[in-house]
Amino acid sequence: MDEFRYQSGSLFCEGVAMHDLAQAFGTPCYVYSASTLRQHFTRLSTAFAPVDPLICYSVKCCSNLAILRILIECGAGMDVVSGGEIFRALRAGGDPKNFVYAGVGKSDQEIRYALQQRIGLFNVESEMEFETLSRIAHETGMSTCAALRVNPDVDPKTHRYTTTGKRESKFGVDLERALAFFDAYGHDPLVALRGIHLHIGSPVYSTDPYLESVRKALALIDKLESKGFHVDTLDLGGGFGADYESDQSPLASDYARVIVPLLQARVDAGLRIILEPGRSIAANAGVLLTKVEYVKKSGDRNFAICDAGMHTLLRPSHYGAFHFVWPTDPVGALVPPRRARELVMAGLERTEVVGPLCETGDFIAEDRMLPPLDRGDFLAVFTAGAYGMAMASRYNSHPLPAEVLVDGDHFRLIRERETYDDLVRHEHR
Repeated sequence: MDEFRYQSGSLFCEGVAMHDLAQAFGTPCYVYSASTLRQHFTRLSTAFAPVDPLICYSVKCCSNLAILRILIECGAGMDVVSGGEIFRALRAGGDPKNFVYAGVGKSDQEIRYALQQRIGLFNVESEMEFETLSRIAHETGMSTCAALRVNPDVDPKTHRYTTTGKRESKFGVDLERALAFFDAYGHDPLVALRGIHLHIGSPVYSTDPYLESVRKALALIDKLESKGFHVDTLDLGGGFGADYESDQSPLASDYARVIVPLLQARVDAGLRIILEPGRSIAANAGVLLTKVEYVKKSGDRNFAICDAGMHTLLRPSHYGAFHFVWPTDPVGALVPPRRARELVMAGLERTEVVGPLCETGDFIAEDRMLPPLDRGDFLAVFTAGAYGMAMASRYNSHPLPAEVLVDGDHFRLIRERETYDDLVRHEHR
């Protein structure tokens, strides 16, 4: 699952004690395991090796340059959704021909920038977007390739905010419109429409939605080929799950066992496959460290008021998402046997883990059984590497937290903690 483990009653990231990192860099602080990142990318690459996919890491889930650099060194391409993400991926050393540019609202400026960088593939989401891309390509004289994002109308059974493949989604076009789309735009001289793109949502903990969506995509490709269009790329998107609880998600090999047999003959005939994983690589590779500022009792509930909250990790408040939380150095060496919503252990207290913001919805964990906590204790919020720091904000004028990368026994700061001066650096009186 990851390289965050308790040793002699203390939490370690690889060979480094988390308590020491909290002391050295302060809190809140995101800590990433380089070994976990590499392991998860390698497992995915190995599982899907029979179809030789281009694995484009989803930059939006965790976009620190050091994280991107590790994955680029592993052989990853980049799945980007904005001009800023293209810039980040280039700065990290990525090869733009291995970039896939998705996103439902690309601006003219972003499209022009992406064309100038010669990115490998535009994932187009609407008729008007294709027309805009074509216009700018003709204005600049720069050619490119495009894939059409289609909605296979498959329910991935995830949160409604992260369900993206249903007919009513704002993303992509209906399967029924795809044929007409190719009829209208499939012969553009500068924008070669040659791919189909899927992304049904995230996190998806069953292989069944992939089975259904891939079958629908292949049937669409067959129809397009019968009309004379050559489709040489199928981008399956991402959405594979992560272990917010122990052993919650299928393994990379489980997803591949269902998907690869559907694609093998097509790949042997020349079809290129693209994957866009993010959470399945980065989520378990990151932990958020936070300090307990105060403890108090209100009614029959215990509160641990921490220096991290919804401004540091938005997912619990925004999605109702679960993150396992535990002290880095629990009293009585109460080390959890596994990560789960409910743990039955002697000596635990039902606790609300909340943040410092002036919002009732500012919480990290509700109604949890935890070891007794005291002021100054450090808590680890697990599986926070995806959509953690990437969604952090400066709400209530809290500076953004630091980020630290651990690699074996070595560690280094990969993002400095913001200062109060940073909060107003771009403002004018």
